[in-house]
Amino acid sequence: MANTLAFLVLFAVAGISATIAYDPDALQDICVADLNSAVKVNGFPCKSNVNATDFSFAGLAKPGFITSKFGSLVTTANVMQIPGLNTLGVSMARIDYKPGGLNPPHTHPRGTEMIFVLDGELDVGFITTADILITKTIKKGEIFVFPRGLIHFQKNNGDKPASVIAAFNSQLPGTQVVAVSLFASTPPLTDIVLTMAFQIDTQEVEKIKAGLKS
Repeated sequence: MANTLAFLVLFAVAGISATIAYDPDALQDICVADLNSAVKVNGFPCKSNVNATDFSFAGLAKPGFITSKFGSLVTTANVMQIPGLNTLGVSMARIDYKPGGLNPPHTHPRGTEMIFVLDGELDVGFITTADILITKTIKKGEIFVFPRGLIHFQKNNGDKPASVIAAFNSQLPGTQVVAVSLFASTPPLTDIVLTMAFQIDTQEVEKIKAGLKS
């Protein structure tokens, strides 16, 4: 009896954990996002005039034009581009990298990410809350997973362009680039916080800020 009770408790805890690990389940077949609604909810209100274009997007078919100083470009396919994803708890993205390009350390606060390498070879990794780096080199056809909310990165280690397709268990996983959030926020984080946190002087802080904004 005790073992059965323990199993039921563990099963219940696992079930609760599963339900909060991604976007809430849909309560109807579809709820195409009304992106122009002034109503604020956890997600988007449903619109009534639905058609096939609400569930389609061609933006991941080809590489994008990379202008970022990091040498990478993220093309998202979330609820903002595909309103039909509203309440479905999934989204995708394409990431293109110049030779040596970097998708800098960042987090997705609302989603776990899985990438599939289309072309090239990447050094990828994430850092646990125990400050342990989990890293690997992945090639065309291989997959790597970045757990929800953990800082992670991808770096093209080759002399040719690379690209991946990313999948998320959220309609809008969000992205927070660590360096940009800390050194280019609005309003700006005070220099005293940054100098103490990174153990650098004010001149270095200002140099980093200027570099990120240029």
